Amino acid sequence: MTGIDKRFGAVHANRSVDFSVARGSVHGLIGENGAGKSTLMSILYGFYAPDRGAIAINGKAVDIRAPADAIAAGIGMVHQHFMLVETFSVLENLMLGAEGGMLTARAARTTRARLAELSRDYGLDVDPDAIVADLAVGQLQRVEILKALVRGAEVLILDEPTAVLTPDEADKLFVLVRRLAGEGKAVIIVTHKLKEIMAVTDHVSVMRRGEMIATVRTAETSQEHLAELMVGRHVALDLDKTAAEPGAAVLEIRDLSLRDARGTLRLDRIGFDVRAGEIVGIAGVAGNGQSELLEIIAGMCRPSSGSITFAGAPLDCGGRDDPQSLRARGLRHVPEDRLRRGLVTPFEAAESAILGCADEERYGAGPFLSHRAVVADCAAKMAAFDVRPADPGLTTALFSGGNQQKIVLAREIERDPILLLVGQPTRGVDIGAIELIHRRLIALRDEGKAILVVSTELDEVLALADRVLVMSGGRITGQRDAGETDERDIGLLMAGIGERDL
Repeated sequence: MTGIDKRFGAVHANRSVDFSVARGSVHGLIGENGAGKSTLMSILYGFYAPDRGAIAINGKAVDIRAPADAIAAGIGMVHQHFMLVETFSVLENLMLGAEGGMLTARAARTTRARLAELSRDYGLDVDPDAIVADLAVGQLQRVEILKALVRGAEVLILDEPTAVLTPDEADKLFVLVRRLAGEGKAVIIVTHKLKEIMAVTDHVSVMRRGEMIATVRTAETSQEHLAELMVGRHVALDLDKTAAEPGAAVLEIRDLSLRDARGTLRLDRIGFDVRAGEIVGIAGVAGNGQSELLEIIAGMCRPSSGSITFAGAPLDCGGRDDPQSLRARGLRHVPEDRLRRGLVTPFEAAESAILGCADEERYGAGPFLSHRAVVADCAAKMAAFDVRPADPGLTTALFSGGNQQKIVLAREIERDPILLLVGQPTRGVDIGAIELIHRRLIALRDEGKAILVVSTELDEVLALADRVLVMSGGRITGQRDAGETDERDIGLLMAGIGERDL
């Protein structure tokens, strides 16, 4: 990619970017939120057309104006949020876009044979007739990779590939990535996890504010150096915090269970406490009940059985204690899915920054809001949480994912919570913003607040939490003091292997 330039209105997302990847190598691409790396990869895969610049594969110029052009040129992409039709089988998903006409029998035979070949060559065993909705997260990622390989990808883009994987699944993915490179393919990994960059890549390119800052050999750099290149300053990778001094229990959960509309047991007799002045972290692969647990505590979902006590008073989980009443009592919630639960993307940032709080006196009297007060409040939050661009009038949808996350966090943290629920606090957030968010959460804990954090990032849970709970299959499979455990121990519990099973 040579001289790639792209603007979205006033935002200059890519500034004459040069980026090259060698066949048979694994190449990392890193940068802060809004640095332009997602735009660059979206141009390579045909989601956007560049304003200027050229793309060449094997020395030959190609014109990529749509994903179909990219696929035809041998480029495949595995997205962070899987692009699969859940009600279709694996085989049907692999055939999508390559059906070969109305009669699909021949395409099905060809795809099935190619799938068997790839499964044998790369150890990617997946039942072609399995329904996607029934597959585990690790298997879903296999299907996404197979979808790219079936279509002949020689350049494979992996966007945040380990965001939803256990440590063991991530290790297996890296073995596969190295094998693909050994077969002569070029693999691009877009990630915020510097440890993974150091472990699996040959080269790494760093973007900052739309420009390509540096490309270095991985063996000749370090996590600290890469972090500094990303943000332009020294970044503390280790979180320095004092020991917690927990007080009285703020949240008490007893025998909490949930069956969904189909009768599936999502939560199985969950019980734990969160005390004032401590952070309790819940680790686990996504889909093991953590989302349902947060929604029940926040008043968004009713449990099938069990009880919850908040700030010394029992909650009426049957309906009276809804999200609005709980907010009035001092519960704040950063939802896991910021786009569906935390923001209204067509709103201006200033409007998103007061969601659930618009009736506070600081924003106006009676039914009328003071636009000046709302904008000033948002500007102060943007400064405190380094939201970029710092424009309260910009539509929420136009911010990068990490900056959208900072808007939600600023709104909830600045409301003086008694209990703060945080789902995936740094999902899609860059290294500099992670440092800021973690320090704000620790400061809140030191003020005596109770904090419950759910994260699929083991590093994050171990760094933030004073106590770690592990969930698997809707159950709590273990509890550890954060200072007395490690990733392997937590990883076994995440896989449902408890002490009694060893």
